[in-house]
Amino acid sequence: MQQLFSHIKGDKSIWAIVALMAIFSFMPVFSASSNLAYLNGGDGNTISYLIKHFIHLGLGFGLMYAVHKVPLRYFKGISLIMLPLVVVLLIITLAQGTTIGGANASRWISIPIVNLSFQTSSLASVVLLVYVARYLAKYKDRKINFKQSIVSLWLPVFAVVGLVLPANFSTAALLFFMVILVVYIGKYPLKYLGLILGIGVVMLSIFVLTAKAFPGLFPNRVDTWMSRIENFSEPDGDEQYQVEKAKIAIATGGLTGNGIGKSVQRHFLPQSSSDFIYAIIVEEMGLIGGLGVVLAYLFLLFRISIVASKSYNFFGKLITIAVGLPIIFQALINMSVAVELLPVTGQTLPLISSGGSSIWMTCISVGIILSVSNKEENEPNEEVSLNENSNNDNPLEVLSETI
Repeated sequence: MQQLFSHIKGDKSIWAIVALMAIFSFMPVFSASSNLAYLNGGDGNTISYLIKHFIHLGLGFGLMYAVHKVPLRYFKGISLIMLPLVVVLLIITLAQGTTIGGANASRWISIPIVNLSFQTSSLASVVLLVYVARYLAKYKDRKINFKQSIVSLWLPVFAVVGLVLPANFSTAALLFFMVILVVYIGKYPLKYLGLILGIGVVMLSIFVLTAKAFPGLFPNRVDTWMSRIENFSEPDGDEQYQVEKAKIAIATGGLTGNGIGKSVQRHFLPQSSSDFIYAIIVEEMGLIGGLGVVLAYLFLLFRISIVASKSYNFFGKLITIAVGLPIIFQALINMSVAVELLPVTGQTLPLISSGGSSIWMTCISVGIILSVSNKEENEPNEEVSLNENSNNDNPLEVLSETI
């Protein structure tokens, strides 16, 4: 066991809290999957869902271990290589289309051979945020030219967000918000940032008007957004049904809950193992369990802030914030939906909800944070000049410093 831990680098507290949350997730996933086990003539056996969740977590932790071994400086070049690839994947995903319940939900792409579905927007979000951090770190001590930043920074941002938007408004909105937050922290000029926000509002308005004028382009998507907002303030609709069942689950949980595996609302609550798993946790484990989950994410946020503050270079600080904060924001959004503080968004509870894409991308993000916290790989003199790197034979480092 000691030999195993010797291969694990970075912040041990983050490793511990992430591992504990992953272990904890088996209980609510196993319990909440019972309704899925009866769908389409199933026999109610949830073991297969538990095994699937175990495989997703196993792959996720494998990715996290591999990523945390990558030196921080390599992520600059990786983001440059991956950005065109994710744009292509988003285009393919959007073009192929997937219909669920009569509504367009072009979010997934199938992985050949293994027959798994992958949500490309999750990968695109991580890659884009790392790319933004790289750009801001590059111009840390230089004056940013607005015209140049339009092409180098904002064109990729609007391209990725624009490709995510038609199928997943909540993810696109969260991604754009995180980009704005990161560029603000990265000291991008405020006078330009206000203009970018205005452009974003105009582009969103154009998209909504286009979707309304030509419904065939994006079937039911804008209508779905509108209905969710309306259902948030009105007592009718399918989305309100989900929220009402979630609130019943939370209300019946009390202080200590009904007991693990004894949820009643899991049989009636759609997406109980993913989008609304927090309601099942509170129903079975009570207020104590619900607060425990909140505290776990707050502790993770605390450790993320520690890693960012102790990072030796500006890129390390920015990339930690860029990939770490979305995990916390996504968790807060998921829990807020369950208690009806926000409209239904479809955001999962990171590291706890079932679902491969969310788990894998969260683990990759945590792996990046662990890489930043690995002092053995990221020394104080890591940020060297281009001339000092001129003899470097590593293509990722050369690419990240020259473009």
